[in-house]
Order: sequence, then C-alpha cells, then structure tokens
Amino acid sequence: MTYANKPWLASYPPGVDPELPSDSYPSLVALLEEAFHKHAQRDAAVCMDRRMTFGEVDELSKSLAAWLQKCGMAPGSRVAIMMPNVLQYMVAIAAVLRAGYVVVNVNPLYTPRELAHQLKDSGAEAILVLENFAKTLSEVIDQTSIKHVVLTSLGDLLGWWRGPLINFAVRHVKKMVPEFRLPLTNGRTVTRFNAALSEGARLPLRTVKPHRDDPAFLQYTGGTTGLSKGATLLHRNVVANILQSEAWFRPMLSKVGDRPLTIVCALPLYHIFALTACYMLGARLGMMNLLIPNPRDIPGFISTLKKYRVNMFPAVNTLFNALANDPSFSSVDFSELVISNGGGMAVQQATAEKWQRITGCPIVEGYGLSETAPVATINRFDLDGFNGSIGLPVPGTEISIRDDHGAEVPLGERGEICIRGPQVMAGYWNRPEETSMAIGSDGFFKTGDIGVMDPHGFTRIVDRKKDMILVSGFNVYPTEIEQVVNMHPGVLECAAVGVPDAHSGEAVKLFVIKKDPALAEEDVSQFCHAQFTGYKRPKYIEFREDLPKTNVGKILRRELRQ
Repeated sequence: MTYANKPWLASYPPGVDPELPSDSYPSLVALLEEAFHKHAQRDAAVCMDRRMTFGEVDELSKSLAAWLQKCGMAPGSRVAIMMPNVLQYMVAIAAVLRAGYVVVNVNPLYTPRELAHQLKDSGAEAILVLENFAKTLSEVIDQTSIKHVVLTSLGDLLGWWRGPLINFAVRHVKKMVPEFRLPLTNGRTVTRFNAALSEGARLPLRTVKPHRDDPAFLQYTGGTTGLSKGATLLHRNVVANILQSEAWFRPMLSKVGDRPLTIVCALPLYHIFALTACYMLGARLGMMNLLIPNPRDIPGFISTLKKYRVNMFPAVNTLFNALANDPSFSSVDFSELVISNGGGMAVQQATAEKWQRITGCPIVEGYGLSETAPVATINRFDLDGFNGSIGLPVPGTEISIRDDHGAEVPLGERGEICIRGPQVMAGYWNRPEETSMAIGSDGFFKTGDIGVMDPHGFTRIVDRKKDMILVSGFNVYPTEIEQVVNMHPGVLECAAVGVPDAHSGEAVKLFVIKKDPALAEEDVSQFCHAQFTGYKRPKYIEFREDLPKTNVGKILRRELRQ
C-alpha cells in the first residue's frame, strides 16, 4: 500500500517538475563527459588557491584512466580512493569511471582494521592514496587484493611555482607524512600520481561505455550499526539523483544569474553527501567546488571563506554549529549565499536560527542515505526559517511511512520511513540476505528511521528505531530531547541515550558540552523539568569536553551508550 494521492505533490515549489526524464543518459560517464566539455573554460575546483578548470579535469582524468587501463584490470574492477578534499580527488573519481571501473570511496582516517575490512570486502585491486595515509595502508595491504598503488602528495597538482605561501604549506604538511613502506610482493606496483599522469598522457584511452545497470560506486555505510556494508550504486542511480537534485536546486540558483557559481565542499568527498551535492551536481551545473581539506581547522576554514563569495553551502549540523559559534565567522561576506542545505543528521533549531542571523540564509534541511545516492527528500527553498522537517520527496520519489508489519500508517502517525525511487541502490555488495531484508518486493527501501508525514507531504524524523529509549513502557526519542536542550543558551551541543535503570527499565542520560562555563547540572535539570513530561526528563546529566562523532560529524550515540 502507498499514499495513492502522493500528498507532497501539491506542496511542490513552482518550477519543479515532479517527474524525471527516463533513460536520459546511458551512464554517469556520459553525463560527466558532457559537463566537462560544456563547462571546459569554467573552474571546477579550487584548493589552497590553485584553480582547476573542467577542461583540466577532463584531460587529466583521461590520462589517468588510460594509465589505469594499462594495469590490465578487468572491466568492473574496484578501485579505491583514499584522500581528503584535494584536487587529485576530482581527477581520480572521473578517471576510475572513465576507465570502466567501480569507485570505492575510503575514509582516509580509517584505522588499519577498518581499512582492511573495506578493501577486502570490496575486492579492490588498485588504490589511489594520499601519502599522509599510506602508513595505514602499508599495515594491511598484504591482507588485501591490492595489486596497484598510486601515491599522491599534497603538492602534486598545486603547482610549486604558485608562490611562497603554497610552497610553505605543502612543505609543512609533507613533514606530517608518517614513515611507511609498501611491500612490492606478488607483482604489486607503486607509482607516483604525477608519473601515472605523464605516462597515461602518452597512452590511448580505450573507449568504455558502461551500462546504466553497471555499478559506479560501492559507497560504504558509516558502520555505526555494525559491520560496514557497501551500498551498490549503479550508474543510473547516481544519474537519477543528480537530475533530481538539479530539478530542485536550479530554480533557486538561477536567481544568481548565469555566471559561474561557487559551492563550499567542506564535507569529505568520500561521503555520499559531498559526492553528489558537491562533485556531481557541481559538474552538472558548472559550479566551482571550494575544496576544504581540513574543515576541523575552523580558523583556517573561515580564513579561506573570506577569499570567496560562495553561493551554496552544504554541511551537517555540527559544522554549521562550529562555524556559527566562532566570533570571526560573522565577518565573512555572505551577500551571494542563496542555499544552505543541511543533511547527514538532524539540524538543530538553535543552530539553524544562529546561522540564519549571521548569514541571512536559512538552512534548508534534506534527508538521504548512502543507499539512496543520497537525496530522498528536501525542503522548499522559500521557507522563512527552520521548520524541523526533512521536506518533500524529490522528483520521481515516493515515501511510505510503515508499521512493524510493513503496513502503511495513516498520515500523522509514526512509522518507519520507506523510500522508493530511481536513486535507490541495487543492494548491499555481496550481501543478498541483507539486501532482501532492506528492500521489499515492492521496491521500497526500509531506512530504519522513524518519521511522521503530515497531510501536506512534509516528513519529520522522530528518530532511529534502535535509538528509541523505553522508559516505563513509554517511548522517548533522543532527537526530541536534543532539539530542546540545544535551545538552552548555555549549551553548545548535547546527546541523549538510554541507559539501564532498575526502576524504569531504561532512563534518559544526557551528555552536554558547555557553551557557558558557568553552566551547572542544576541549570540543565531545571530547564528540562520545564520542557518535558516526567518520563522524558534526563535522569543523569554528564558534562563532557567533546562527543564521539563520525568523520562527517554524526554523533555516535552507540559509543555513548557503551
């Protein structure tokens, strides 16, 4: 059963077509090559003041693709990319796809155990890695199927001639490269990135035409719910999500005019949010990605922002929050910022309100997962401010809110958010049983998130199933607790979890990072007493200096529970 009248369609913003053209591109490669040629003279990215045009990405990725083909891997082989947001990443993604291979994006901050799992699980035969993270690779490479390693350094595409500041920065970072040794056993090769480009430029690129149903990415989930799994995203899944995003974003971006636009790419490109919202959408629309290799360096990040007038700013709540609470952030010129889009985790009202006060641009929250390439829903851009909703299904997408038995619940009632659309993955890599559990026979993907859809088609997330706290038989949803407590002026950030309790089965425990050093437990307790009914009030409050998070800023409630 599905919502027959699709209530969200009546709430669609003007100019957004609810349907998508089918089979408009035979593959993601065809879409990217069209974008590279169309926008050849425009800047595709800038990093540490070095700009790279789409024409350069086109030529360099062709050279690297030819070199990868020379390695003799079969079509469809998996190639890992392990680096932060640097220019080489822009080239590498296009090169792997154009060579006829599958991209496996790897978090460069993985531990050896995590890296070994992903490389073995994907069966990757080659890896492109920034040398700063090669030590981790060296510790596990013999456990994997890696036959070819391409090593890159930070300065490879920056151009050493660009001036003393870049030269100094690159030398400084190179000092941070841990010593490593990659064993050349079993015919394994190790090649420098620039050497591969030079050799590839002299080689012919064999034309590859992937099928729309061929895998393009193995996008590994964060592993916060257990063993990390590879979501198999087909060429058609990614193409669909690019076109869905374009349909939603273009009317707003067109307000800036037809000139080149700049998008802030502080989210890591190995994460599905940045991969689609920054790289892919940026290529489609000819936008320049402002690459931020280390967004945790907030002063450095703000210093970079001051050099550019940005038009689009995707981020997660923790990044919005960190920037908005830095005193120097208000001195950035946001006069041309038209889109601030939040995703990856719930946007907190307190953060959204402060961000809008400073930038003049409201955070428009959306929702998606690795399994949906990722965009599934997004709010209208003409909202006056934060509304606590994840918005409406994007074109060609259906949302169904279902109970534990798979039956659709009436509008306004809680249930699991299920998604059907052309962006939904083919399944989990080499995990047919888990795939069949996640995707029903009717094609709906079960997200594991609890939500409520209102009569206008807007959906609000209540929480993850597994994060729900059961207090004396009453359901308590951590997101509600966190949203409210974050409104306290003395609180910078917080997280709520359930802990065992002899009296009530479970009780709410609240972890708090102070904004006001004078904040006391009693202050938080009194605030909660005024805001929540008895069973929702935190029984335990603990102050912390920080909270455990994934590398894209999601708070790890699982670690807090442990």
